[in-house]
Amino acid sequence: MPGFVGAVQIINVNTGATFNIGDVFQIHPISYAKTFAGAGSFNTGEGIRIRNQNSATNSYDADGLDQGILLNL
Repeated sequence: MPGFVGAVQIINVNTGATFNIGDVFQIHPISYAKTFAGAGSFNTGEGIRIRNQNSATNSYDADGLDQGILLNL
């Protein structure tokens, strides 16, 4: 059963996002990312104390290709 949609205001749609208005059977948003981060990069909270002395992030990636996402449906 179709729905009726009123006014829609789109502020931002990210690169990995999907926006749809109306009837849809399947939506397959596909995105990928490779993240390199040093020690203590993803810590969250209040009052965290981190001591990283002489920290370095090794981001050498020897392989030419990573796992593909072509047929991930």
